[in-house]
Amino acid sequence: MRSAETAPRGTLGRRLALVALLAATLAGCASAPEAPKPAPAPAVAPPASGPAEKPLIPDLPPAVINDFEAALKALQDGRLDDARTGFEALTRSNPDLGGPHANLGIVYRRADKLDQAVSELERAVQCNPKQPVFWNQLGIAYRMQGQFAKAKDAYEHALAIDPGYPEPNLNLAILFDLYLWDGKRALELYDRYLALTPGGDAKVAKWVADLKNRNRQAAAADHKEKE
Repeated sequence: MRSAETAPRGTLGRRLALVALLAATLAGCASAPEAPKPAPAPAVAPPASGPAEKPLIPDLPPAVINDFEAALKALQDGRLDDARTGFEALTRSNPDLGGPHANLGIVYRRADKLDQAVSELERAVQCNPKQPVFWNQLGIAYRMQGQFAKAKDAYEHALAIDPGYPEPNLNLAILFDLYLWDGKRALELYDRYLALTPGGDAKVAKWVADLKNRNRQAAAADHKEKE
């Protein structure tokens, strides 16, 4: 199975670091906000250069930041129990911050507790629906649950916020390729992902070649039937 969704091109640490940054930049969480609908993609910088939007930075006590960094380090080191304990405490003491909810969702997802993962990641996007990282992570959890329509919607939310974000392009391509059986759309998204990846990605390039070959074979078979 193509597992690029969980840690595309070995960037889990970079993405988690970005989630850590977002935790200190989130505005308060509104009560049960309506999720935004995908809109024409705005011209924004790719996530590698920072968050797509920089909301008001709240004043967080140093203890909160230290606790968050400790929990994040535990997650990055694979100490899931320590990470879960740390992030759970932060979601109780700071329920309006999206970062702890998002990272707790990642902890649950890596522990195969998908219902809890989805719940926490949904909470994260409620707290800040304009962070594409959170939507991408939510899409992964939905896909793992087999909720393909919801996964598609979550990835598209991420891309509506930041079309230059490579990972949801790739994850949506995988979804169309392996689960929704839309090779044409998958190819478009694979190509988009590769265009956004200056260093290249040999594995994805091979997937593209395989998919194109499959499409040619299907086209040839279809043409033969028409003769």
